[in-house]
Amino acid sequence: MVSRKEMTADHPLATTLGPFHLENPFLLSSAPPTASYEQIRRAFSVGWAGAVIKTIRPDGMVIEDVSPRFHAIKGSDAEVQGFENIELLSKKTVSYWTSQIPRLKQEFPDRLLVASIMGTTDPEEWRNLAGQVEEAGADAIEMNVSCPHGMPEQGVGAAIGQNPAMVRNLTRAVKDAADIPVIVKLTPNVTDVLLVADAASAGGADMISAINTVQCLSGIDLDSFEPLPSVAGYSTYGGYSGPAVKPIGLRVVSQVASAVDLPVIGIGGISGWRDAAEYLLAGASSVQVCTAVMWHGFGIVKEMQSGLSSYLAGKGFSSPDHLRGLALGRLQSHQSLSRTRMIRPVLSSPDACTSCGRCVIACRDGGYHAIALHDGKPEFDNARCDGCSLCFHVCPESAIILTRD
Repeated sequence: MVSRKEMTADHPLATTLGPFHLENPFLLSSAPPTASYEQIRRAFSVGWAGAVIKTIRPDGMVIEDVSPRFHAIKGSDAEVQGFENIELLSKKTVSYWTSQIPRLKQEFPDRLLVASIMGTTDPEEWRNLAGQVEEAGADAIEMNVSCPHGMPEQGVGAAIGQNPAMVRNLTRAVKDAADIPVIVKLTPNVTDVLLVADAASAGGADMISAINTVQCLSGIDLDSFEPLPSVAGYSTYGGYSGPAVKPIGLRVVSQVASAVDLPVIGIGGISGWRDAAEYLLAGASSVQVCTAVMWHGFGIVKEMQSGLSSYLAGKGFSSPDHLRGLALGRLQSHQSLSRTRMIRPVLSSPDACTSCGRCVIACRDGGYHAIALHDGKPEFDNARCDGCSLCFHVCPESAIILTRD
């Protein structure tokens, strides 16, 4: 990891995450890309600042995956929009990881290596796992109390993370057993995530990571009537990730960063540097990535680093730390938002308009009937326009822009 003295212009992406000083804010989530020594080693070699090991569980907790276990919702360009998985925890033994953690730390002493762990409701299981991964050389522990599929049926994962008292008590148990920082990974599948974040803090957590995947049913085959992914004709509810969940992740991170005095690691739908920058602005200290890596490989971190570095330079910032939480002060209650200022749509580029009429239809059927086509171009009736911005969003050519009164 980068020392304080090294956090200079030579490291434009140097990032502070609690007590850690990282070369950049990009970490790998606990997921398929961190399922083995070989994968983590390859990721570190191309520039990831850290990785969270695919969740380590007691050897007595049986893990047997089904096939298939993924389903993707794709856009017209074949890019993933949403991704469901029903994969379980690491199938590798505790001894495998306690032998590989020292190897990774010896080869990459400057990278952050976090051990994700999960036990039953017995605090002793959590203490044992925490002690073993700390002794092996892990830099930190991430408590997986948030997996939404498979594990809750066994009374663990999100079944724990939806119970604030249990989160508090198990966090305290891990803190009692380990001297390294403890991160609690939150589930979004709760009514009030702050109750759980507060419980983690009360239990002594050093950091919060959010979010784990969103419980979902991503599709049903219209020919066979089988829910997807179909496992011999049947399925179950899975964990949803990818770009579609970013708004949920941003919401949770901003809520936690505003209410709990702990560093937050942002997770959910991060596909590029812009997504990462948004999480930092929402209060995250660093970010974790999974689905984008599964889609494009570890090499995407190079473009993420380059893009974020250029963005920071353009804004006059010398570190991602300077973005942290800058948007939080602009989040207010609905009642506090201005009712005195209104936006107005205008046609910014008549040549770009193809006279498709989508803005007219949208405003007629979903707005205030304030747009009509004249000579093939939209005209806006400000007396009818309510400033909702729908026309701007449906225009496929970006020919409409918004101005303010």
